[in-house]
Amino acid sequence: MVDSATNVRIRDVSVITVYMDLQPIPFNKGFYSVDMTFFFDVALDLFGGPTSCPVPINGVAVFNKKVILYGSEGNVKLFTSGCSLDDLQAEDARILPKATVQVAEPVALSARLCEYPACGCEPYCRIPESICQRYGGEFETCQPKNVVYATIGLFIIVQIVRNVQMLIPAYDFCVPEKECVASSDNPCELFRRIEFPTSEFFPPKATDLGEGNHPCR
Repeated sequence: MVDSATNVRIRDVSVITVYMDLQPIPFNKGFYSVDMTFFFDVALDLFGGPTSCPVPINGVAVFNKKVILYGSEGNVKLFTSGCSLDDLQAEDARILPKATVQVAEPVALSARLCEYPACGCEPYCRIPESICQRYGGEFETCQPKNVVYATIGLFIIVQIVRNVQMLIPAYDFCVPEKECVASSDNPCELFRRIEFPTSEFFPPKATDLGEGNHPCR
């Protein structure tokens, strides 16, 4: 269908998946190269002539990107239980960081038809079988006459994350049992907190007197 089309228009694009590969850089400790392969589902309208109706089709677009990020280095090796001697080797015990990528909704900018050798848009890698099943099976291996060159706007954030251990000091504490009374430098406020001395204005009763202070009979 693409070989017989005279014009093409891009309608929509979405991200299918992103494959990532993380490898340490030999001569720069703590730096890692992250190779990303993006697979897009592109919705197109093909036109066979000036008066023909558009024919909607969907295809796969592939894009590769490589970045170098700093992810520090671990000086220890991690060994876990549940593995036999043949399952875990010393090289596999290195604590490597993990690469993550956040992808915003892509923007479909433009699309055009071009000849396959002159366009330079040959596939960067083999399309996985799981993606081929979305389109009914394997793609044709014969060399096409025309291909669609799609321009896609993409906003991404690439990160390297690593599990770290944090040492937090702990201190003993006690719960106060008395209510804390806020002090103030204002003498008037301090005076208002003093209870009125009622007992100072009335003489004590006979029952209030202790032993040895009984009145004479």
